[in-house]
Amino acid sequence: MQPQQINAAELLARITRGEQLHLIDVREAIEYQTFNIGGVNVPLSTLADKLNNLGYNKTDELIVICKVGLRSETAQTLLLQSGYHNVKNLTGGLIAIQKIRH
Repeated sequence: MQPQQINAAELLARITRGEQLHLIDVREAIEYQTFNIGGVNVPLSTLADKLNNLGYNKTDELIVICKVGLRSETAQTLLLQSGYHNVKNLTGGLIAIQKIRH
């Protein structure tokens, strides 16, 4: 089964509609503080230690985000291996979001 993806346009549309989304930003804290679109900041470097304490159901839709989509792809794999079933990676990352917004 191919890992699920979500693109920047789709994610922005869902945010604009006011959907309650579970966003997990896996960049380091300093990056998150510089620019973010909300969500919970769980740096990839700490994700493995926090997998059992994230506070989500294994069936919740989780959307993992980072700068360009590579760290979030790794995070997606970790989450799927831990039993989360509905994890989507933001393709192109926050760079893609910023391109649409400008």
